[in-house]
Amino acid sequence: MDRRAPRRARCNYFMSKKNLILIAVTLVLAGVYVFYFTDWFKPKTIHIAHTSRFIRGTFRPAQKNSYTTVPIIFTFEREYEFTEIKIVPLAALQTNSLAQPVWHLVSDDGSDSINHFFYGEKIEGMDPVVEGKRPEPLQPGVTYRLFVAAGKAKGQHDFQAKAAH
Repeated sequence: MDRRAPRRARCNYFMSKKNLILIAVTLVLAGVYVFYFTDWFKPKTIHIAHTSRFIRGTFRPAQKNSYTTVPIIFTFEREYEFTEIKIVPLAALQTNSLAQPVWHLVSDDGSDSINHFFYGEKIEGMDPVVEGKRPEPLQPGVTYRLFVAAGKAKGQHDFQAKAAH
């Protein structure tokens, strides 16, 4: 009878180490690709445009006969359910990060889905931060900054109000 120890199966540790390194390098490269070439980790940005003009038969400001500036309409590339809309004079914002907004609306659940609104418009599903506060009239030639948020998506846009003729 042969008393030798049974022959053990030989493991190839080199192949296992090589495979682990290959998997690690693949995961690192995939992670770099996802981080730099996709928008998974980038904050969602809301793109905003505005126009200033009188448009017949549309929104009228809350204060009738108070057209000191041409009505401003803000447009977005798609519909959003906004959770916050705020407009602040840019000069005040540059000297004080807690500058008082001229118009500030919030919503816990989000507004109705919209892709545009006028300055000062009543937006369904949103309420003023200060109950009963109405939007202040915009001043011609003053630069303002609009901040919007829709969940995690955010955007900002600078604009100037034009004087009504």
